[in-house]
Amino acid sequence: MKQTLQIGGRQCLLYTERGQQPQVLLIQTLGEQERDSIDNEVAMISEATGASFVMAALAIGDWEVELTPWHDPAISKRQDVGEHAFDTLDYITQSLIPYLKKQFGSLPVVLGGYSLGGLFSRWAASKVECFDAVAAVSPSLWIDAWCGFSDAHAVNAHYVYLSLGDREEHTRNKAIAQVGNNVRWEHEHLKQLLGADNTTLEWNTGNHFVDGARRTAKGFAWCIHKIANRK
Repeated sequence: MKQTLQIGGRQCLLYTERGQQPQVLLIQTLGEQERDSIDNEVAMISEATGASFVMAALAIGDWEVELTPWHDPAISKRQDVGEHAFDTLDYITQSLIPYLKKQFGSLPVVLGGYSLGGLFSRWAASKVECFDAVAAVSPSLWIDAWCGFSDAHAVNAHYVYLSLGDREEHTRNKAIAQVGNNVRWEHEHLKQLLGADNTTLEWNTGNHFVDGARRTAKGFAWCIHKIANRK
């Protein structure tokens, strides 16, 4: 069942299964470009896992402003970009998660997103302790100083999924071209922090703009499997 709700003053798409007690809460940052594919993505997660879950897709109006954790001119020259990711995170932790847990119980929480949404999700796991797993799908880890930030901050999630398209680093944009090296570095770093079984890096065919819904579904499905099978 799909509903469009105002939760804490922000619009969310809420997907639930009638008559089923959910096992996990999924939260996704949803940009305008993803609105047409989210139904298909949710169906793919369900098919891949067979699990009962709640998906809360948070509508993001200004992708760069709401999700970029600090200013990087390579992402945007607008000065307010890099100043409001904490506002988004505060909404998730103080409004959205309490609402979901009141409705569905104290369940494990997975935060995920694509591109800047993937960057935001991975960053958020270093700022708060309420996410059991993170699906950072084709994340924009090419942001300036990412590796330094990651090295200096612990990750609070138990599981972290990373993915990248095999053509994403092959670009003339020198900043974006760093994404392959940074994601590889991040994977090795996470293996040291979490253990090799608790993180993965999956390579997909194509550039950044190929199969976003399928890639995101794969990330959430991996997280659901890890949570379901943890000891």
